[in-house]
Amino acid sequence: MIRIVPSDEVPWEDVEAIFDGSEPGKCHCQRYKVKGWMWRDSTLDERVAAHTEQSARGSGLVAYVDDQPAGWVAVEPRCDYAKLLDMPIPWKGRSEDKDDDGVWAVTCFVVRKGFRRQGLTYELAAATVDHARAHGARAVEAYPMIAAPGQNVTWGEMHVGARQVFEEAGFTQVTHPTKRRFVMRVDF
Repeated sequence: MIRIVPSDEVPWEDVEAIFDGSEPGKCHCQRYKVKGWMWRDSTLDERVAAHTEQSARGSGLVAYVDDQPAGWVAVEPRCDYAKLLDMPIPWKGRSEDKDDDGVWAVTCFVVRKGFRRQGLTYELAAATVDHARAHGARAVEAYPMIAAPGQNVTWGEMHVGARQVFEEAGFTQVTHPTKRRFVMRVDF
């Protein structure tokens, strides 16, 4: 049984269990938060502390499978992602107010070992739509990628999710700024 809960309603230990001992545990969903180059301009302790505080105020959703913490998705107002707002790719061909707090962003998925390949990212992506809407968002957008057939894409690149995941959650393409990157969105 899958249950998805806002991060401000779960203990930090459950969020940490999803990230612990994994590649995502080095970042702790700070890639689009830390200005500059994350690995140079912040320490792991700083990233964990920031994520702890952000999670406590509801910066994401936690998926439980049979009451075990199994997955995470970061979703909150787009303007909370300072580095995302400075990146050129998501804005290519777009002229809208980047600081509009009515637009939310989905930036990171993490599925704990032992729970992968069960469709959990699909469940989490769908839950972001209802969550953002329930919190007054006018829209929610994501920045997924695709890989060419036979091409290996590292986890570090696919943390944003795959295009198909968002298509199935009802997102539609806004732009296709690079060969592999898309901007997808649901307007309410």
